[in-house]
Amino acid sequence: MILDRRFWFGIDWLLVLGLALAAGLGVAAIYSATQGGPNPDYYRRQLLWIVLGFALMLLVMAIDYHSLSDHAELFYLAVAGLLVYLLIFGSLRAGTNRWLELGIFTLHSGELAKLASVALLAKYLAAVRKNRLGTAEVAITGALVGIPVLLVILQPDLGTAATLAFAYAVLCLLAGVRGRLILVAAVVFALALPFGWSFVLKDYQKERVLAFLDPNLDPRGAGYQSIQSTIAVGSGGLTGKGWLEGSQSQLQFLPAPHTDFVFAVIGEELGFVGVVAVLVLYLMITLRSLEAARRARDRLGIYLVAGILAMFIFQALYNMAMVGGLVPIKGFPLPLVSYGGSSMMTTLIGFGLILNVRMRRFVN
Repeated sequence: MILDRRFWFGIDWLLVLGLALAAGLGVAAIYSATQGGPNPDYYRRQLLWIVLGFALMLLVMAIDYHSLSDHAELFYLAVAGLLVYLLIFGSLRAGTNRWLELGIFTLHSGELAKLASVALLAKYLAAVRKNRLGTAEVAITGALVGIPVLLVILQPDLGTAATLAFAYAVLCLLAGVRGRLILVAAVVFALALPFGWSFVLKDYQKERVLAFLDPNLDPRGAGYQSIQSTIAVGSGGLTGKGWLEGSQSQLQFLPAPHTDFVFAVIGEELGFVGVVAVLVLYLMITLRSLEAARRARDRLGIYLVAGILAMFIFQALYNMAMVGGLVPIKGFPLPLVSYGGSSMMTTLIGFGLILNVRMRRFVN
């Protein structure tokens, strides 16, 4: 159903403001991080992704989320087919098969996989008329998530796989999974860890884990990113060194300062004040999204909001913890802030669904 004029009054403008401010802060950080490098125009590209992302968000808002959910299976199958295609025919980029070349830009397939999986999970769980999920429901939803998780692991892309797994766990807990199933899952996960270390993780991924435990084991190799990142954040102090004045980013000591480590740029140049600003914006976005879930008219809306918000929170927390040296280094962009068209557009599409749910809370 196309957007009715009265629905405009139901838009959560505080959530929209939080999204816009976070994206704007990201553009400022990207501008600062890239002015001394070979690609000083990245901030212009990011502005383009933001405009396109908000346009797509508006488009998603204009169609009833129930109508969008009717096509969740087709979207899921199309994305699964894309993942298989990239594994077989995709060209390697930075050692992975996760990118779809579209001429003027590349599309990260894992971002689509996250949206497709959560949309189908929400639709399935909303149709389950039980207070608690039984073994059959957990097995079916596990298979629905397991297929894209396996495909992105083969790319390899453990970050997307972990994000999907976290969203799946949140939705299952929300739907009422039985305690014994949680215990079984925990035991299986613990038993699978040695297998994963030996047969799933690549050598460079193992090096990242070891470097996390002790970055000084390889300070010029696997531990370099963690060391430089913590130096950048720690040197920011209370108010930072000033915009465009960060030595770690401006002198190119900090790796990937406009993507995975943009939070370190903010910490160095804006200090504790900048870090708190990011946290406040994320808290604002989270609280407004939770309010949308609270006001949702049905279970489908609740599950859509919960799944999208779970992925957003997991990715944000992991990136900030990674920059602070609290978790192993992984290619996680900071949502709405890091440079990247795929991440920006799919994140805004996801929040378009959250806004969609809130706007239609009074529809019969």
